[in-house]
Amino acid sequence: MSISAAFFAIIRRDLLLAFRRRAEAANPLFFFVLVVTLFPLAVGAQPHLLQSMAPGVIWVSALLAALLSLDAMFRSDFDDGSLEQLLLSPYPLTVLVLGKIIAHWLVTGLPLLLVAPLLADFLGLPAQAMGTLWLTLIIATPLLSLIGAVGVALTVGLRRGGMILSLLVLPLYVPVLIFASGAVDRAAGGLAADAQLDILLAMLLAALVLAPLPVSAALKMSVN
Repeated sequence: MSISAAFFAIIRRDLLLAFRRRAEAANPLFFFVLVVTLFPLAVGAQPHLLQSMAPGVIWVSALLAALLSLDAMFRSDFDDGSLEQLLLSPYPLTVLVLGKIIAHWLVTGLPLLLVAPLLADFLGLPAQAMGTLWLTLIIATPLLSLIGAVGVALTVGLRRGGMILSLLVLPLYVPVLIFASGAVDRAAGGLAADAQLDILLAMLLAALVLAPLPVSAALKMSVN
């Protein structure tokens, strides 16, 4: 089997496992929808306030939903021993790790991307900002998975690593939150958001190149 075939086999395997655990895989999406829809009930029927807060609400909810799904990235593989087989495979571990990260994004990030514009319209986000919202979600949700994979790899060997994972990952998520919500907010105000989008894209490209290396090293340490 070639490296590319092994890469796509990892993605296919994780997607099949997620399909068999549909209820568990849907939890981040349900969480995202519940947080956004309950927020107006707490703030009250104030359209202008909701419209101004929509970018922040959408992105904070998306960030927390992504954080909720992170532990499942390598946990089941660690528990059933398949992670050890992954480490012993003849293929580059960085390529296999990147396949698992992409599969994680397809299961958790892609549904958020599809649902977020509907929820943004529910909060009253201006139509002129919808395109920017899409762009930030397309760029930044894979970035959340890449950054989160580093924290998951460091804590996968711990039985109760959820709190440590949050402490490791949340500070790294803050710049993504600032630039993504800032871009949508500027677009909603009729201003250009090119600078924020360029920074997010640069962060994504850097994470695509750099993240698989520390993830691979952390997985080896966690298993050993």
